[in-house]
Amino acid sequence: MQEKVLKARPGLPVLIITIILYLLALGAAIGGGVLLEAGNNVVGGILMAVGIVWLIVGFIPFLGLKILGPKEAYVFTLFGKYTGTIREAGFYFVHPFSSAVNPTGKTKLGQSADVNRQASKVTVSTEGGTVEMPKKKISLKIMTLNNSKQKVNDALGNPVEIGIAVMWRVVDTAQAVFEVDNYMEYLSLQCDSAVRNVVRIYPYDVAEDVDTTGDGEPDEGSLRGSSLLVADRIKSELQKKVEFAGLEILEARITYLAYAPEIAAAMLQRQQAQAVVDARKLIVEGAVGMVKMAMDRLEEEEIVKLDEERKAALVSNMLVILSGSREAQPVINTGSNYNDFR
Repeated sequence: MQEKVLKARPGLPVLIITIILYLLALGAAIGGGVLLEAGNNVVGGILMAVGIVWLIVGFIPFLGLKILGPKEAYVFTLFGKYTGTIREAGFYFVHPFSSAVNPTGKTKLGQSADVNRQASKVTVSTEGGTVEMPKKKISLKIMTLNNSKQKVNDALGNPVEIGIAVMWRVVDTAQAVFEVDNYMEYLSLQCDSAVRNVVRIYPYDVAEDVDTTGDGEPDEGSLRGSSLLVADRIKSELQKKVEFAGLEILEARITYLAYAPEIAAAMLQRQQAQAVVDARKLIVEGAVGMVKMAMDRLEEEEIVKLDEERKAALVSNMLVILSGSREAQPVINTGSNYNDFR
């Protein structure tokens, strides 16, 4: 079902005419009573009957008066048939028996912070803060869906907790109202589904032999290092799921990402161990380079001639000094490395 514009009349002329008719009906009822007392039963009875009838049913035109603010919409049905949508801000008159439809007016999502049900209003989180709006109006503003954190298994089977925020808005009010039962609840559930479908493709950290792009080749994609790419994939998948419901996904961002509590400590130790290994590897590579440079300089400048055994001792001492985590203690050798036992 596609949205169509409802051609509503301006409300101010109808309001003025209705008030004037109410005053005339009141005057007719009073004038009819006066004529009845004067003995003019026919005219007086007619005037009084017309005045009383209008005073009873004259409020009906007031039911068709609607006020609409900026970035709001009314979706109207008449006796169960969709008649149209009003999007432009203003004061309008529609059919008095038309019903404004908004299936999300009483929505309270336990896993989302974008809707908070109150007595007669709905508080909606928007880019400019929170606004209160009557239940029958549909907001066309950009709204934020902030689902609660989910526990999802990544590509390696590790449980991670992730939370996302989705910026969205209604673009087709007829589809949003009539294609799904409750478009806010539908969006929230589809958001959870999209997060699970995308997160299971990526490891938390960069891992070997993991293909995240679908081209059959391992890559360096990860939840922690490719958060923007992950968010864009979530946005694209979510848009496909909610497009027929008249919703547009403007942006998706990861707001929380961490290992699940049951493995967080173990993964932290693993990260620390990996960091230590990487640091030691870098230190050893640097130490070997410095030893080689020192040996080359000694040979080039002929400072001292070393045999293979002394070279091995020098290399061993230099590696211990350069690779050790503690400061070296100098030792002065006043003798010879070779002992002559006789």
